[in-house]
Amino acid sequence: MTYTADELNRLMAAPNEHERLEFKEARQQLHIEDLFRYCVALGNEGGGTLLLGITDKVPRQVVGTSAYGNLDKIKSQIFNKLHFRVEVEAVLHPDGRVLVFTVPPRPAGTAFSYEGAYLMRVGESLFPMTEDRLRRIFEEGKPDFLLRPALTNVSEEDAVRLLDSQSFFELMQLPYPATREAVLQRFEREKLVMRHSTGWHISNLGALLFAKDLREFDLLQRKAPRVIVYQGTDKLETLRDTVGLKGYAVGFQGLIEYVHSQLPANEVIGQALRTNTRMYPEMAIRELVANALVHQELEDFGLFVMIEIYSDRIEISNPGTPLIPTDRFVDLYKSRNERLTDMMRRLRICEEKSSGIDKVVGLAEAWQLPAPDFRETEHHTSVVLFSHKPFEAMDKKERVRACYQHACLRYVSNQKMTNQSLRERFKLPASKTETSSRIIADAIESGLVKVDNPENQSKKYVRYVPYWG
Repeated sequence: MTYTADELNRLMAAPNEHERLEFKEARQQLHIEDLFRYCVALGNEGGGTLLLGITDKVPRQVVGTSAYGNLDKIKSQIFNKLHFRVEVEAVLHPDGRVLVFTVPPRPAGTAFSYEGAYLMRVGESLFPMTEDRLRRIFEEGKPDFLLRPALTNVSEEDAVRLLDSQSFFELMQLPYPATREAVLQRFEREKLVMRHSTGWHISNLGALLFAKDLREFDLLQRKAPRVIVYQGTDKLETLRDTVGLKGYAVGFQGLIEYVHSQLPANEVIGQALRTNTRMYPEMAIRELVANALVHQELEDFGLFVMIEIYSDRIEISNPGTPLIPTDRFVDLYKSRNERLTDMMRRLRICEEKSSGIDKVVGLAEAWQLPAPDFRETEHHTSVVLFSHKPFEAMDKKERVRACYQHACLRYVSNQKMTNQSLRERFKLPASKTETSSRIIADAIESGLVKVDNPENQSKKYVRYVPYWG
C-alpha cells in the first residue's frame, strides 16, 4: 500500500506495539544487521510493518530518519541476504522523513532465519524461537491437530464407552439414536470419530470434547483444565488444586459450578435475610473459561488452561499468545481452533464471535468491578477479574483501563462515550464531572481514546471513541 501522513498518524495512535507493528527512532541509521533481524522476526510472526523515524514510546512522535537513502539498494540487500522480498517506502510526514518496511508473512510450515537463528520478538528484544514454537510451525503442513487420532483401532463398543454419546445428543437437543451404529454415524459426520478398516479412530476433537475420562487418552490428559485456590493474594499457600477429568463439552457445566463454588463471597443483608453473593458474575466466569478452552494452543502439551482463585481476583489463562492485540478483544475476533470453537458454539457453550468479551466487560461495569485486565506473556494469554474496589481506591492505570473498555463497549453498541456515561460507569455524581474529565484526558494521553467530534467545543456534548474507532 502507499502510505500517507494520515496513515502514519493512525499507526502511531496504537497504544502498544504488537506482533505486526514495530517502531524505531533511528534518527541517523538502523544497523543493517538489526534491520535483517527485525524483518525475520516480523515475518515469523505473520508479517508486519517496521517504521523508522518514529519514537516507540506513547505519545509517539515523528522525529525523521536519514537512514537508507537509496531504497532500491536496501531492498536488494534484504532480498539477497534473507531471500524474501520486503517493500520499502519513504513517507514525507510534516515532521520528518519516515521509512516504512512492509514484511511478508512466512510461508506455512516454514520459518525465516538469519545466520541460523529463527527469531521472534519479546517486548523490545529479539530472541531465538523456542523449540515448541518451531515444532508447531514445522507441523503446520500436517493434518489439522483436531482431526488426528487420539486413539486408534477401537471397537464400536469401546468408542461409545469412551465418549459420552448421551451428553452429545442432549447438548445438541437431538433424540438419541436407536442403535450404536447410528450413534457412530452421527459422530463420524461431526468428525469426532473416523471409520477405519481395522476399527474406529477417536479424533482429538472427539476426545477433547466428549471424553468421559481424559486419562484414557495419553496425549490429551495434560489438556484438562486445572483449578487452583490460594489463601490470600499470592501463591504462598495453596488450599485446593483440582484437575478436570471430563471432556470440555461434557464437563463444562460441572467445571463452572465448581469454580463458582470456590469464589469468595460477600454477605448481603436484605429484608431480614442474609444471603451470600459471589464476588464475580457467573456468566463472566463462564465466558472467560470457554474462551480459554477454545483459544488455547492445543499442541503445547507442557501448559494447560488454568483457573487461579485468589482472595482479591481470579486469573484465567491458556497456553498460546493471542492472535490479535489484547486491547482489541472487544471488537476483533480470530480463532486459533475454529473447528473446536464452532462445535462449542453449536453446543451453546460459546457465544457468537467476539460477543463473549463484550458481555464480560458489560458485566464488570454492571457489577461495579474494576475493568478486566487482558494480558499477554511469552507463552500465555490471561484475563484477570478483580473483586470490587471503591472508585477512590482505584489507581490511574485502573481508571484509564475502565475508561477505554467503556469506550469500546459503547462503540460496538453503536453509541459513544461521554463524560456522563463514564460517570455512570463509575457511579459518580454530577459533582464529579471534573474527575471524569481527568480520567478521559489521561486515556487520550495514553493513546487509547480520542475525541469523536472535535468540532464541538462544548465539553458537555463531546463524544469519545476508542483510538481505532
